[in-house]
Amino acid sequence: MGSGGVSRRRFVGALAGTAAAVALPACDEASTPETTAPETTPSASDEAATPSGPRPLYLGTYTSAEGGGEGVGVASYDPASGRVTGAGTIAGIADPSYLALHPNGRTLYAVNEREDGAVTAVRLSDRKILGSRSTGGAAPAHLSVHPGGRWLLSANYGTGSVAVHPVEASGALGERTDLVTHSGPAPGPGQDGPHAHQIVTSPDGGHVLAVDLGTDTVYTYRLDETRGTLTEVSRARIRPGAGPRHLTFHPGGRYAYLANEGDDTVAVCAYDPGTGRVTVGEAQSTGTGSGTNYPAQIVVTSNGRYAFLANRGHNSLSRYAVEADGARLRLLGTVPVGGDFPRQIALSPDGGLLFAANQRSSTVSVFRVDEVSGELRLAGEPFASPVAVCALPL
Repeated sequence: MGSGGVSRRRFVGALAGTAAAVALPACDEASTPETTAPETTPSASDEAATPSGPRPLYLGTYTSAEGGGEGVGVASYDPASGRVTGAGTIAGIADPSYLALHPNGRTLYAVNEREDGAVTAVRLSDRKILGSRSTGGAAPAHLSVHPGGRWLLSANYGTGSVAVHPVEASGALGERTDLVTHSGPAPGPGQDGPHAHQIVTSPDGGHVLAVDLGTDTVYTYRLDETRGTLTEVSRARIRPGAGPRHLTFHPGGRYAYLANEGDDTVAVCAYDPGTGRVTVGEAQSTGTGSGTNYPAQIVVTSNGRYAFLANRGHNSLSRYAVEADGARLRLLGTVPVGGDFPRQIALSPDGGLLFAANQRSSTVSVFRVDEVSGELRLAGEPFASPVAVCALPL
């Protein structure tokens, strides 16, 4: 792995090292605030639309970073108020910077974002670590479970490759069945090679898409669900230097939205379920002005009416109205995120809350989402979590 990609990743706030984890207070200990106070009282109609009782929340971190955690943070949240309460740590998982849940809800998966990259499985019923498997590359930054539940997909940022692991009946992972390195096109301006940043399955289940920041390309693959191998079927080249980081689909399945880290833009992409071909539209503003900003993750509400983008640098969330059945994004403005360097955002399953993991302030901000207007309201003070880089609400 060349040094350029890693140094840029560290420059924009990430650390994928091999140093030993720093022993610091876990998120549930007395030295760390445990709850956020709700800013507003939910209405009766809000409460009727949200599930009752606390829900699980898992938090990713960098264990090798100064002030980092000791593993995957465990918390709970109130779906009505957004109040977060710390509940401990699943210790012994190195640099779990991104998390994903098995479709059956029984197993949690984490990347180990280190030079010798790996993925780790955790049984949630008793928080038992089921083991780790090598991703065959460096600094894995993203993972997802194929909808069928039989395959785990991961993206190695450091070496620009994507990997496939079988998922056993217990939720544990088998030996890697495939590893594909992005050997072309040539790296974009300022990049030393490919840097795979995300791998996700299309809503129709027919294709796997990998977003590569280094080559400014979205790769489309078919997954052989018997052998666990990937076959490339299409490439979508973005503008040189765009630095695509994260893609998310509209619920309709024919359009997706791409966050470009390199040039501080977003783009609407058309997706053809038959061929897997992605067509990238024109660059659009994030609304963050002329200052330095690195877009991170973009999410879409389940009703398909609004999209939200995390802005690192501007420290805000961009709000977009989704129009023309998903074919257009219209910028509505930005909202302060209430933290520093929002690395990742996620919507709660019912869509009523948005969680923002703020890496540099070591906090998780929680917003109440108005499903009609798309407005975001901060639900009290952010929850303290060491080097928070991922929030996974269940």
